[in-house]
Amino acid sequence: MVVIGGITRLTGSGLSITQWKVITGTLPPLSEEAWQKEFEGYKGTPQYKLINSDFTLSDFKGIYWWEYIHRLLGRIIGIVFLVPFLWFWIKKKLPKGFIKKAFILFALGGFQGFLGWFMVKSGLSENIYVSHYRLAIHLISAFAVFGFTFWYALDFTSAPAPLPQKRGVRKLPIILFSVIILQIIYGAFVAGLKAGYGYPTWPKMGNEWFPSGITALEPLWRNFFEGHAGVQFIHRYLAYVVVIIVGILFYRSRKLNLSQEQKKIINALAIIVLAQFTLGVITLLYGVPIVIAVLHQTGAFFLFATTLLLIHRAK
Repeated sequence: MVVIGGITRLTGSGLSITQWKVITGTLPPLSEEAWQKEFEGYKGTPQYKLINSDFTLSDFKGIYWWEYIHRLLGRIIGIVFLVPFLWFWIKKKLPKGFIKKAFILFALGGFQGFLGWFMVKSGLSENIYVSHYRLAIHLISAFAVFGFTFWYALDFTSAPAPLPQKRGVRKLPIILFSVIILQIIYGAFVAGLKAGYGYPTWPKMGNEWFPSGITALEPLWRNFFEGHAGVQFIHRYLAYVVVIIVGILFYRSRKLNLSQEQKKIINALAIIVLAQFTLGVITLLYGVPIVIAVLHQTGAFFLFATTLLLIHRAK
């Protein structure tokens, strides 16, 4: 779902379906007349008028299918959750206390669908792209749905051995998790503002470590929430913070008597963060190619999940 969402964003497909049809929207257009009707709806958007006015029906179909698949997957996820839940509930097979967790997951999933439409609406009236703020909310909500699902799944597995109470080792995963969430939000800001196309150099931004562009807007705070240079600057340097924290965690863990599972998790975390950092640099240097950019977003999910796993196994 997240991979398709990333492709939808990178191909500019998110605004191709201009209505939210919960039931009838399950089927794609099945006739030439239906396709023309959908295309006419897209022609009313600022994105078509200002960017894609040369689009043919064939071009429109190219972006329509990505958004359609993304929405269809959302419906499938709802069915995959709801049908087994009702079955196990009726059969009284659910563990004690799990019904409450299941309702939390259901509510989060439904809210995520609403946020998707809330995001799309921001690009249908005045803007040629969706609001980067709404994009960030939609993305972090997806991570929340996955995070709760993953955590509840881990609760069904064997009880973890707690991490030793030494030199802040138990606190580091929490700090890392917090920084990763902030980094994901700024990743969405970069994507929504298309800030990744500016300063396609590394390690410096252009020829400077601190380019003047990061303070170009007034008031100052806008640079780090709405300015292309400022947002990319924060995203870059948060990546360094993530690498440093994982490095400290890896170094300290070598000196502790950890379980084999905990050692494997920390080793995996080190490998994933290096791969994710490398993908970020490549995405930047090569002008945000779709395949690499999607891999970078997927890498964020693995980093998020592995950190969550470590926290669960350290509790």
